[in-house]
Amino acid sequence: MGQHPRCTAGTVLVTYEGYSVIRVSVDEGVARVVIDNPPVNLFDLALYADMVRVSYEMATDPNVRVVVLSSAVPGFFIAHFDVSLILQMPHDMPVPRELHDFDRMCENFRTMPKATIAVIEGRCGGGGNELALACDVRIALRGGAVFNQPEVALGIVPGAGGTVRLPRLIGRNRAMEVILGSDDVDADTAADWGMVNRSLGADELWPFVDRLAGRIAKFPPEAVASAKAAVLRSDGDLKPDLLTESGEFNRLLGTPRAQEAMRNFMERGGQTVAGESRLGELAAEI
Repeated sequence: MGQHPRCTAGTVLVTYEGYSVIRVSVDEGVARVVIDNPPVNLFDLALYADMVRVSYEMATDPNVRVVVLSSAVPGFFIAHFDVSLILQMPHDMPVPRELHDFDRMCENFRTMPKATIAVIEGRCGGGGNELALACDVRIALRGGAVFNQPEVALGIVPGAGGTVRLPRLIGRNRAMEVILGSDDVDADTAADWGMVNRSLGADELWPFVDRLAGRIAKFPPEAVASAKAAVLRSDGDLKPDLLTESGEFNRLLGTPRAQEAMRNFMERGGQTVAGESRLGELAAEI
């Protein structure tokens, strides 16, 4: 854990140190979380542990008013969850009664009383897209960001909120196309559909993000927290739907077709730069 010096009012302040594959800096209320897990920013155990931890620490740090997620790896925001780890999961997991750690992490970003912004400049798939969907604002790089939920092609279902949050953002029909089709969605289409707030060119993206984050960080934090909570109430209670989704993920995980599809995915170049750069095509081949 990081060090926890106390301010004069007795509040615990967190310094973000000791991460494996993310870098965190805080300046004027804006926390910048930079994911650096090459070659494709795979959601492996190291990134998983870092993101779970930072989601809790940022939620409770009074110095943080806005959280900006981005990537240091060219071409990738987060590829997806590590399929080799999914293949190792037990096949007899019971129907869950509580959210698993990944769901709790995403819910932390969705519900923390601060603004969360995902800046997507490369490929964003599977669990990476589910994390982005949990953020308050998503800004995509035109010509760079590509979105995909490949799980159905792998014989499973999105397991961290994809079937729950995506329909609320883009509607049932378009969510069906994204999830059932397991195909790539470019930044402009994502913006047209409401999957992201904006698709911006390279010269526009970071000036826009920096301005938005800086503005929100200057506003009264109690007002930001209350306004966010009020907007989120329109989503209703996500927990029952998230648990149902997890139950379906567990049920499908051990089926012969899912095991075969995931192994084929790995054998055909999944989790390599070449394979992930053509994920939509690769999904149709397995």
